[in-house]
Amino acid sequence: MDEDFQLPVTYKNEELTFPARLMHYGYGFRIEVMIGETKVLFERDEERSWRAIMNYEDVQADRKVNPELLKAVATAIVTLL
Repeated sequence: MDEDFQLPVTYKNEELTFPARLMHYGYGFRIEVMIGETKVLFERDEERSWRAIMNYEDVQADRKVNPELLKAVATAIVTLL
């Protein structure tokens, strides 16, 4: 069962809130975060860090997301968990 929630993120000394969804995936989970019009999926990598994954369609549509913002979202996820 997936759960929707609001993810608070501090980015450039500003408090932002992004809609997010906790999605069960196999034995673990992923977190889908809407950043603007772009869905970004966060999942754990082999080193237990969080990596961001974007859909190919979003990349092709040139929907860019600042890498520093992605790092801030990953940090917020670590803090939340």
